[in-house]
Amino acid sequence: MTLHDDAVLVLKGYEGQEELRQSYLDHLSAHPEGLWRSCSAGHVTASALVVDAESGHVLLTLHRKLRMWLQMGGHCEPGDPTLASAALREAAEESGIEGLTLLPGGPVRLDRHAIPAPCNWHLDVQYVALAPAGSVAAISDESLDLRWFGYDEVAEVADVSVVRLLEATRARLSA
Repeated sequence: MTLHDDAVLVLKGYEGQEELRQSYLDHLSAHPEGLWRSCSAGHVTASALVVDAESGHVLLTLHRKLRMWLQMGGHCEPGDPTLASAALREAAEESGIEGLTLLPGGPVRLDRHAIPAPCNWHLDVQYVALAPAGSVAAISDESLDLRWFGYDEVAEVADVSVVRLLEATRARLSA
């Protein structure tokens, strides 16, 4: 199975955000290269909100290029077998935390957002990565800063897309 096939299966199985989900599927149908940054019409990305559920904290990165507090994530790479593995790889690379695991149940949200050229659009499939107790983060080259925030602090530093991701995460954690 290719990463493209996996993305289609993940999106077909995702429940919620029907109109956005369908636009992702339409994009992949119209653009076989729609997972790669070379697709100027936009491309599917994978991200993960790193969570320490026991302490009620999330790890956000101050993105070097965008200068915004965001979840970990980014472009799919040819070696990624699945969207989930791409999200987990990005979370581990950008957080420096070993032993992250994805919250069961697949992605928690979808978010389409404009990005400066040449990317233009990211069609982000958002997961949750659970951090082992006592995890220590390490700043990567893609980040200006990396910081743990309490759930109630996120709305003060991040945009609405991260706040919505946290809301969906908390709902999944309490289910």
